[in-house]
Amino acid sequence: MTTQPDQTTNGRSRAARRVLVVEDDHAVAQVISDYLHRAGYGAVVVSDGAVGLELARQTAPDLVILDVVLPGLNGIQVLGQLRASSQTPVIMLTSKNTEEDRLRGLEVGADDYVTKPFSPRELVMRVQAVLRRTTAPPPAPVDRVRRAGSLAVDETARVVTKAGRTLTMTNKEFELLVFLLDHPGRVFRRDELLREVWSYDFGDASTVTVHVRRLRSKIEDDPARPAMLVTVWGVGYRFDPPGPQR
Repeated sequence: MTTQPDQTTNGRSRAARRVLVVEDDHAVAQVISDYLHRAGYGAVVVSDGAVGLELARQTAPDLVILDVVLPGLNGIQVLGQLRASSQTPVIMLTSKNTEEDRLRGLEVGADDYVTKPFSPRELVMRVQAVLRRTTAPPPAPVDRVRRAGSLAVDETARVVTKAGRTLTMTNKEFELLVFLLDHPGRVFRRDELLREVWSYDFGDASTVTVHVRRLRSKIEDDPARPAMLVTVWGVGYRFDPPGPQR
């Protein structure tokens, strides 16, 4: 295991954000670590999936960069087990080129993915964007519960219920649902949702497709025939609330 030492600027630590890098290619891991360090992040590198999972559980890093192909547990298995107890932001690294392979991590709960070979600078930008979304200070508390039929979304408690049953959601699924509830009846293209919810000016719009599919599986009575989160063919998605918004 390689740990980058903290640096200080004017007596203040530049490594306030800690990133765990789980990558078995030493050269790739070193480049990632170097670029993260230059950007002001503390970086810990491990090359084994099981070790990375245990370290993530023990140290609670601010973000995990996780390769798909790893010795021991692979990246998808690591992510699946991590998501059982943690919503730590995860960016997947994959050398696969098919859409199916690229989307596997997103299905399990990854926040983003980067396909090899990649630009280290772009990866750092992705890290910054994910951390900006997940660690931004919350707005002033507002006791507001949005309702759409049997669906209730408590933004203050970050709890979603359907007919009184609590739904388990990732941070990004929750943020997407809240955004759509705030704009009922409006059609959004996938690139618009990528920009508004993910804060990405560029990226693979299939990320949105996966999260819409996962959200439907949780909020719709029949996900195969969605009544609330509907597809407007050739355009994008629209949220049609079945009941009054409050």
